[in-house]
Amino acid sequence: MLDGILQGLGTALLPVNLMMVVLGCFVGTFIGMLPGLGPVTAIALMIPITYGLDPSSGIILMAGVYYGAIFGGSTSSILINAPGCSATVVTAFDGYPLARKGQAGKALAIAAYASFTGGTLSAIMLMVAAPLLAKVSLSFQSADYFALMVLGLSAVAAFAGKGQVLKALIMALFGIMISTIGIDRSVGVDRFTFGLPDLRDGFSFLLLAMATFALAEILMAVLRPGKDNSEEEAKQMQQLGSLKLSKEEVKEIAPPIARSSVLGFLIGVLPGAGATIAAFMAYGAERNIAGKKHQDQFGKGSLRGLAAPEAANNAASTGSFVPLLTLGIPGSGTTALILGALVAYGIQPGPRLFMEHPDVFWSVIISMYLGNVVLLVLNLPLIPYLAKVLAVPRPVLIPMVLLFSLTGVYLVSFNTMDIHVMTLVALIAIGLRLLTFPMAPMLLGFILGGMLEDNLRRALVINDGSLSFLWERPITLAFTLITLTMLLIPLWQWWQARKEPKGTPVTDH
Repeated sequence: MLDGILQGLGTALLPVNLMMVVLGCFVGTFIGMLPGLGPVTAIALMIPITYGLDPSSGIILMAGVYYGAIFGGSTSSILINAPGCSATVVTAFDGYPLARKGQAGKALAIAAYASFTGGTLSAIMLMVAAPLLAKVSLSFQSADYFALMVLGLSAVAAFAGKGQVLKALIMALFGIMISTIGIDRSVGVDRFTFGLPDLRDGFSFLLLAMATFALAEILMAVLRPGKDNSEEEAKQMQQLGSLKLSKEEVKEIAPPIARSSVLGFLIGVLPGAGATIAAFMAYGAERNIAGKKHQDQFGKGSLRGLAAPEAANNAASTGSFVPLLTLGIPGSGTTALILGALVAYGIQPGPRLFMEHPDVFWSVIISMYLGNVVLLVLNLPLIPYLAKVLAVPRPVLIPMVLLFSLTGVYLVSFNTMDIHVMTLVALIAIGLRLLTFPMAPMLLGFILGGMLEDNLRRALVINDGSLSFLWERPITLAFTLITLTMLLIPLWQWWQARKEPKGTPVTDH
């Protein structure tokens, strides 16, 4: 292992490979900032360039683009509420409210620090534990994945406001229902397509995210009455605010960043999970374990709510290299493209990659350390310039965001039907917002819906239709018990609140 690390260090520190790290981080960050594009688009653009490169240089470039796009995707989420990629949707929940309060600089700085820490910690874990974690991820079966997805859905209360748990559950179910639209992958039958061929592929997550956040926000800004308030808010938003964090703020975000980095990495290791699920789960976990005072701040500009998903999504993007490099199993669409590039080089990822191509394996891991430093150095000085997006007058900014949103969704499928669906979803989202239904649970239900259905079906087939798998496998049983605990805690809190004397007046600040 030590020989491999030294060989990887020598390869990663070659001038050409250092240049690839910087180039990958810069291109990834830039493309990640554009709403709707994200790492898959960024890597797809890089594939023709990598053909003429050495395998190590090519994969280092692609890895740099991958975590650069995740790193940069938070910028548009925070500044204009238009997620750069699906993994940074959760960043908008608290990042955008902070920008509206005139603290855009602080929000971007926290995102940069959390991303750097998450990426660096996961790179260390990747180096130390990759072979061991590959065996663990292989031991996961359909029953375990199903229980993990249910556990993820049980965190839906974290995305609900006070007294809105029922609304959050309704929206999560709505998201699961939307995920069933399209061709049933196991039988090959159309479901809920209403005879429209364009709906056979279902909806893309990006379409829903852009419709419910960016487009709905634009339409709300146009329709929202009260010019005076919007002018005051615009003036406040144009303030960059301080980039410095106080000691208290550092103490507040340090534990969530550490916990979310580990959680994000472990979720990234599981084939098929990915950075988006990691960000949602980290956000849910942090809100559930936060104290009452901090819980109320989530969704309104919480520093913890911003730091946790940013650490988790960067850690997961690094963690996704574990199944890719050690098993040859891509954990996401992005790593599937990288797998294709490795195969094109004549390199077969898997257990023998350590021995046959140690230079490629270890140089990619070493480059991740260097890449995270490059990203931090690249992004922090740019914050004052990036925040100037907020100084753009609203009559100019709104059409720009609209253009980016529609273009981003169209470039995914090149299908005009998606634009019509996006507009319809945005109008529905506005109606639901006015009725105070939270949007995040719908996105969580949509993400987990497909995996939930596929793994439940497989588990039932393996167990001859019996639900006994829920308690027969130790991993599944552990996840099931944690889920039951998380669902019972809100009921217990509600029961305790009912038992308290009603004479004490409650003030809402």
